[in-house]
Amino acid sequence: MKEIYLDSNATTCVLPAAVAAARQAMEQGYGNPSSTHATGLQAKAMMDGVRQRASGLLGVGDGRLMFNSGATEGIQTAVLSALCALRERRDAGKRIGSLLLYGATEHKAVPESLAHWNRLLGLNLEVRKLPVDAQGRHDLQALDALIGDAAMLCTMAANNETGVVSDLSAIAQLLQERGADAYWMVDCVQALGKLKLNLAATRIDYAPFSGHKLYAPKGIGMLYVRAGAPFTPLMMGGGQEAGLRSGTENMAGIAALGAVLAALDDGKTFRSHADLAAFREQLVASLERAFPGIVFNMPFDLSLPTTLNFSVPGLSSKELLDLFDAARVRVSSGSACSAAKALPSYVLEAMRVPQWRASSAIRLSFGPLIDAATVTAACARIERCGEALRSSCLLPSALAPSPQDGVIQLSVDGQCTWLLSDAASASCVVIDPVVALVPRLAAYIRCQHLALRAIVHTAAPADHGVARLALLQELAIEQVGRIDIDGELALGQQRLRRVECGENHAYLLEQRFAFIGALAPETLRPLLDAALVTQDTVLCSSSDDGRLCSTVRVAGEGEASTSELQLDAAALPAFLRQHPDAILVDVREAYEHAACAGTVFEGCAVRSVPLSRLAGQVAEWLQQPQRPLVFFCRSGNRSARAAVCLRRLGHGAAWQLNGGMAMAEAMRHPLAIAA
Repeated sequence: MKEIYLDSNATTCVLPAAVAAARQAMEQGYGNPSSTHATGLQAKAMMDGVRQRASGLLGVGDGRLMFNSGATEGIQTAVLSALCALRERRDAGKRIGSLLLYGATEHKAVPESLAHWNRLLGLNLEVRKLPVDAQGRHDLQALDALIGDAAMLCTMAANNETGVVSDLSAIAQLLQERGADAYWMVDCVQALGKLKLNLAATRIDYAPFSGHKLYAPKGIGMLYVRAGAPFTPLMMGGGQEAGLRSGTENMAGIAALGAVLAALDDGKTFRSHADLAAFREQLVASLERAFPGIVFNMPFDLSLPTTLNFSVPGLSSKELLDLFDAARVRVSSGSACSAAKALPSYVLEAMRVPQWRASSAIRLSFGPLIDAATVTAACARIERCGEALRSSCLLPSALAPSPQDGVIQLSVDGQCTWLLSDAASASCVVIDPVVALVPRLAAYIRCQHLALRAIVHTAAPADHGVARLALLQELAIEQVGRIDIDGELALGQQRLRRVECGENHAYLLEQRFAFIGALAPETLRPLLDAALVTQDTVLCSSSDDGRLCSTVRVAGEGEASTSELQLDAAALPAFLRQHPDAILVDVREAYEHAACAGTVFEGCAVRSVPLSRLAGQVAEWLQQPQRPLVFFCRSGNRSARAAVCLRRLGHGAAWQLNGGMAMAEAMRHPLAIAA
């Protein structure tokens, strides 16, 4: 399947006309615009033409517009300029405000720049968040109370995570009514090409822009400075950009940006606001069909039509990202600059949405170049993702059940819950339930039509039985006595046995698995002394310490080194030729398989063992400790955990595909196909 890219608030592809303009600038118009010969003058004419076009589109008027590397540099320059002016005013004995105000939903570059230059310049002003309301707009009452003490105010035209459009007119009116002399910077990165701007007609002092958010290459941006606003260059040297920003200009980037601005100017290349709003409605309808209970985290009437931010009950952002990525629909969990950090969205937290929504939000964003065919294809894949979740029992489904034997591991916040299921008897046992996982457990049990035989704990539950009660309520089971095991429970042909270990309990599934609270010697020793477990019994802990599982033989040992487990995609064909008995193991979850089309590796036998079911498979692999296992997943994180686990348990030939399928595909590896 062809990739569908819906992460345009992070970056965009480059407009073909922009590619052509950049190539022309590099191949023919390569002169230095500071040179006085004909080639340099031609380059300068091109640059001046782009600046003139940008000035007209943005309504710069008598203000200044400089080219730079992008929004971060623009923000730094604006903050430096304002704070230098504030220090000069204070040194001259003039009063300045005591606050550096920034919107609570601003991009992190803003507060970090304020704190950085405030410290270096020795101003020691207070850097304070300006709160936003539940819709994500700046709290005007709070601003009214603070504006008299503000030395600088930083807001944004439209938010990068939610698309919420700021009420800049109301902010400007408040500044005027209160006679505030604070310098005002407005981050216009998400506004270019999406909102009409007439900067000279506003109170705005500084406005940074970034080309790569609207089909220009990375590394080119602009900064607007209002006429009369103070300015201090961030970069000094050759005096380029009329002394505003030294350094030879990025002529290829400027030429490419010029082509994008020309496309904006022609009124034909990009979709209208009405078209984009209709596309959003189409996507919303498919999302609602795919994910019952979906919650949108932004008000449609106050947001850009190109941005959707949503959460799905019971599903983490990581699971949704993996699901969409398997369907080759590229979305994100928030700002690309912070996406690698597993933290709740600070933007949604500032809007005071429930914690589960802030922690599990997905951002879907597209640009004004999108077409109807792409939107239709995206909607079809989104609905396919919903079907994949239903087939994997993560959403309510009318599908006939297909019970499977298995040991399933679910983890959240460092805690593990284990689900033992038996297909023949259509029954299951839950060990160490966690409240956050109750909806997932209940959905699976209902979907598979399993009879819940027992809910047990390996130690006194820290939640005092709240998770147990919640699960019973979810399944509409009336608790008669204790849903527990007294001695032994038949689970199909196997026996699950409860053994006292001091103050705690162990649950033994024959001698194959031991479910215990912690991998502590005082827990294992009595089990070994009584010959209830063997050296090869798989140990399943209630705490997620990253090990997935262990065995008695290696309990307490440290982790294996990850450096020797890496296998690059380029080396994989040779590795498989050298080891024809190798097993490729896909540790992605079942819903990811259901969302993608085709096989993962052409012409290779691939075995699917989701990471959540790895513990049930390790014993078989440990019987052939020298047969190569090559684990892979989407990005390499889960496969690395699997490889480390097997190496630690004594399998000497476990590997992981470095970078996962994403890296293999990026390298256009002959084994990798679209998945």
